[in-house]
Amino acid sequence: MRSAVPVPESVPSIAQLEVTEVTRGFGGILAVDGISLSVQRGEIRSIIGPNGAGKTSLLNIISGFYKPSRGSIRLDGMDITGARPSRVAALGIARTFQNIALFAGLSVLDNIMLGRHVRIRAGALASLLYWGPAQREEIAHRTRVEELIAFLQLESIRKQPTAALPYGLRKRVELARALALEPKVLLLDEPMGGMNQPEKEEMARFVLDVNMRWGTTIVLIEHDMAVVMDISHRVSVLDRGRVIADGTPAEVQRDPAVISAYLGGGHLARAA
Repeated sequence: MRSAVPVPESVPSIAQLEVTEVTRGFGGILAVDGISLSVQRGEIRSIIGPNGAGKTSLLNIISGFYKPSRGSIRLDGMDITGARPSRVAALGIARTFQNIALFAGLSVLDNIMLGRHVRIRAGALASLLYWGPAQREEIAHRTRVEELIAFLQLESIRKQPTAALPYGLRKRVELARALALEPKVLLLDEPMGGMNQPEKEEMARFVLDVNMRWGTTIVLIEHDMAVVMDISHRVSVLDRGRVIADGTPAEVQRDPAVISAYLGGGHLARAA
């Protein structure tokens, strides 16, 4: 995969998402234990670590599904600690899930349209009567959704129910729904999990295209080390709820703590 996906260029050092000393426990076990991260605007930041390291719990805290017991989350300098998921989404953080969370009975188009819900401004009466501003807004939303369908090459299946789609395409539809929110920060929880190699390479290209085309900041959880080392600007390594390493892919590959705690020399050699 090293030759299939271009390495991203460097990004400016302007912090967009700041996680400071965030802690969250479950039943006496600290899933997230004082994690601090500073993600730069326009960066692709991968978060790796063994199962149970706290990766998904961290994304759940950032997106508002969990409230931290300690610490803070800031987006563009605004404190969003403990904000509801709907508020976090409205401020510009979208996410996908490790387990696909689409509405199986709805079409691809309708699932992606649901991602526009936080952008809807027309009042209930105007929407019901479908006139004036509501009609213009509906046209604008559909235009954006059609752009995403074309961007992610979903035109041929746009009217199909998502339940009938292969796994890789459902993952792509979920990405489209997250992008429909027009996020500043996109949280991707194992977007390539369960895919074969060609599907992984295709999804990696889409992730890179999102970053380069719209400048979207991306925080990515991924287990495929080849993907991580290919597309990331920086990599943060978690173990037992803590950050044990943070740096460029090359720096992380050489970090003794990472080699000892998670990756192992063989994994690193294959990812290089």
